[in-house]
Parts: sequence; C-alpha cells; structure tokens
Amino acid sequence: MADYAQLFKLRLTTLVVFSAVMGYLTAGIHENGSALFLSLLVLSLGGYLVTGASNAINQIIEKDVDKLMDRTASRPLPTERMTVLEAAFLTGICAISGILLLTLYFNPLTGLLAAVSMISYGFMYTPMKRLSPIAVFIGAIPGALPPIIGYVAVTNKITHLAVLLFLIQFIWQFPHFWSIAWLKYEDYRRAGIMLLPSKEGKNKFSALMNVVYIIALIFAGFMLFAFHQLNLIGTIVLTATGLFFLMPAARLYFTLEDKDAKKLMFASFLYLPVSLLVVLFDKVV
Repeated sequence: MADYAQLFKLRLTTLVVFSAVMGYLTAGIHENGSALFLSLLVLSLGGYLVTGASNAINQIIEKDVDKLMDRTASRPLPTERMTVLEAAFLTGICAISGILLLTLYFNPLTGLLAAVSMISYGFMYTPMKRLSPIAVFIGAIPGALPPIIGYVAVTNKITHLAVLLFLIQFIWQFPHFWSIAWLKYEDYRRAGIMLLPSKEGKNKFSALMNVVYIIALIFAGFMLFAFHQLNLIGTIVLTATGLFFLMPAARLYFTLEDKDAKKLMFASFLYLPVSLLVVLFDKVV
C-alpha cells in the first residue's frame, strides 16, 4: 500500500483534489445536505483516480530517469519493488474508472477535461521535462484544470469565473515549480531535467521570472474584481496574500540563496488555498 501511495503521489493528488472541490463549491453553493456530500465524494474519488493515474504515467515513463535522482530513486518502479506491467495495469483501471465516473455522474465535459488533464500531463509534460524549460508551461495547463473541472461538474459550461480560476492557478504554478526546481537543481541536472527558465540555472534571470509571474498573479486577482467575481474586501485580502508571496521572490532575486527559494516555496503553498477560499467565501456571503 505504501508503494501504491508513492506511485499515485497521494499528497500531491490531495492538493489537486482540493482545487477541484473548491471549484465545485464555488459553483455549487446552492446544493446542501446529502446531495452536496455525495457530489463532493464522487468528485473527490474521480479526482483521486484520474490524478493518481496521471502521476503513475509520469513515473512509468521516467522509471530510468528516477534512478538518477536522490528524491525519486526510492520509488517503487526504480527499485523494482513494482513491475511496469503491474503499474500500467493499475493505472489503466484508475484512469478509465475515474473518467467514466466523472462523465456519468456529472457530465461529459467534466470527463473530457479530466482526460485532457491526464493525457497532457502524462504524455506531453513528462517527456518535455528533459528537452526544454517550456515543460513548465505545458505542465501548468493540466495543473490549472482542477478548479475548472470542479466548476464544470456543477454548471456544465465554462464561464468567466471558471477561466479566471484557471488563470490564477496557471500563473501560480510557475513560481511554485521554479522554487522547487531551484532547491532540487543539482538533482534535476543529474537526470537531465530542465525546469528553471534560464539555461544557466540558478541565476538572476531565473529569480527575476518568479517576481514577474507573481506580479502577473496579483493582476489576475484584480481581474476577478473587474469582472465582478470578487468584492472589494476579497480583492484586498487576495492582493495582500500576493504581496506576501512576492516578498521571498524579491529576496531571492537579490540573494540567490536556497533559503529564500525555500521561503518562496512555502509562500506558494499558502497562496493557492487562500486564493481559492477567498473566492469561495465571496460566493457564500
């Protein structure tokens, strides 16, 4: 069971499912009681199955690459505690089950978006990581789909708010993953994985890109207000959270030290749930 948890990256999957649930609640506040509970249960189960399958595809393709990195060398496939055939069989079952569950319980658009997310992450982002830093851009697309998937599960359509939720989570992923890539730079370099925006790695340009994207993220928050999807108080809270996120990015630009990259990473963990909760609270009240 511990190996299956590693294969499906349960901690990362939980964050993805949380984003989908927030998207659902933002659109589905009219539901209550048992109907809401059952819908969230099905959405979470479908999300775990599809996201877990995406992560497993990533590990199957990168089995030999994972052997080269300290952070991944102990995974079940590189250590041969699990065969590729076993992982592929389980992945196929989870992928099909999750997509069918979301399609049949909610609507075909929800299942389609889930399938697009899984395919683009597993078969486009994964191989691109060893070819170009553009992999971060490609990976940010499936990474930003969960709140839309949750939203569409209720509405069966993509609205302004759904697009803005996607935009915020899309932009957020760049400083989030770049901070991790900064901290794991040597590990990634041994495996030939290129995620930092500069070919030279940990330099001023890579650090500056974090600042640029977080400023863009703050402006994306203002767009919620401009499209009447967030009130003034929510906009102030979201802006303050964005400025808090910006501070370690600015420090990293001046110092280029790992300790500031780590602070940036933790600030990214704070920003995403706060932003989703702020939007949800605005809809509830």
